[in-house]
Amino acid sequence: MGAPFDYTYIFGYFPKLLSTLGMTLLIVAGSLLAGIVVSFLIALPRLYRIPVLNGLARVYVSFFRGTPILIQLFLFYYGLPEMLKLVHIDMSKAPVLVFVILTYGLHTGAFMSETIRASVTAVDRGQVEAAYAIGMKGYQAFSRIVLPQALAIAVPVFSNLVIALLKDTSLAFTLGVMEMTGKAETLGALTQHFVEAYISLSLIYLAVSLTLEKLLRIAERRLLRHEQPDPAGQRRFRLQRKRGYRGLIAGIGSGKGGAEA
Repeated sequence: MGAPFDYTYIFGYFPKLLSTLGMTLLIVAGSLLAGIVVSFLIALPRLYRIPVLNGLARVYVSFFRGTPILIQLFLFYYGLPEMLKLVHIDMSKAPVLVFVILTYGLHTGAFMSETIRASVTAVDRGQVEAAYAIGMKGYQAFSRIVLPQALAIAVPVFSNLVIALLKDTSLAFTLGVMEMTGKAETLGALTQHFVEAYISLSLIYLAVSLTLEKLLRIAERRLLRHEQPDPAGQRRFRLQRKRGYRGLIAGIGSGKGGAEA
């Protein structure tokens, strides 16, 4: 049993936990960068249906989406060095953080590749054909027509992935990485005030998640600004429609029985 609950520990733990926030954000940023690169490499064979690579990409996505992230951490941390020894590559002295970012990057890349594939295929094919018809090349049609719309479609899903990745970093302490959850475990073990440590930890995670959500929502609005209606244009349309109604009513009133005189 832990020590009796004392709310003062909640506030006392804040600065100590915030000292490890940088490590958590480093894992998130490094994993996102690795995941973005991997996701494009995985999504392209599936979009263009390259025979062998398409099959390998499907296996990759199925594995990382179908197995727990904790198992993946253990496999890469304990299993990858042993496999690389077979080809005379020694990773026994590599920092634990390398394995953590690699695992999270590959895990995130599997989900992001599906987001990219779904976002690109959601863009109307007729727009691409119209771009070809006016003389655009393939990369021009992709960068000017497909990519902006695909990004706007993908941002909401990407936001969910970022928030999920932030929460998944709490498992990195199982490999000895001193991020926020590992720090909370240590503080709770030293003081026996586990509940207070977890409350402080959850409040920090909530604040960071809300901040990231707000920033990503701003990015989403910027990407979708071309689809937002013009308020001035709407007002002009309503005014013209009102005038049209008045003219119609005046025209009906000038005749007899609704017919022209």
